[in-house]
Amino acid sequence: MPSIPAAPVANRLLAALPDNDRQHLLEHCEPVELAFCQVLYLNGARIPHVYFPTSSFISLVTPTDGDTGLEVGLIGNEGMLGITLILGVDIAPFQALVQGAGSALRIGTPLFMRELARSGALQTELKRYLYVSMSQLAQTAACNRYHQVEPRLARWLLMTHDRAHADTFHVTHIFLAYILGVRRVGITKAALSLQEQKLIRYRRGDITILDRRGLEAAACGCYKTERETYERILGCK
Repeated sequence: MPSIPAAPVANRLLAALPDNDRQHLLEHCEPVELAFCQVLYLNGARIPHVYFPTSSFISLVTPTDGDTGLEVGLIGNEGMLGITLILGVDIAPFQALVQGAGSALRIGTPLFMRELARSGALQTELKRYLYVSMSQLAQTAACNRYHQVEPRLARWLLMTHDRAHADTFHVTHIFLAYILGVRRVGITKAALSLQEQKLIRYRRGDITILDRRGLEAAACGCYKTERETYERILGCK
């Protein structure tokens, strides 16, 4: 298994652990590269690994009718994939789809459960993360029900910007329509409006954030609420 350097740790959950607990967990992790649109979990399948994204980010998608789905969560280096294991549940509640290619640290579920049992600090940190994950799920449900496409798209772009750690990232209108649960024409109109306001630039599947503050003003209040929850519970900014 490839060795993991003691520092720095690009995943914020791991970085928040005491040194001994973090290093003990890292000894059982392996670095992996995640590819865009790679499926890590299937809804209802057993969880084989836990992932701590470092430069990658992952969509949690719940199935709807037929082959469609709706994004209900987004995980970057502030969190982990596989949080239901802290409840003793090893069945994935959502499909986990890589939205941003990049690196992650991976550990097998049995080893992770062993580390969870031995580390009180890990248990405490993951309970906090479970809380913010539940909050994100609830906020996303309300957002999808009550808010228009354009502010929802602005919120999603901000969440992705936070996790991509870059002003430009790749995403297609088809993919956006899929994860936001709207028709492609709705995404096209919303993206065009944001572009006309000079908040973003969209070219051949690449979106560039031009005006972060302006995009925050265009987004619904759900984005601010989620950021405040993360900062209050986990200290993530």
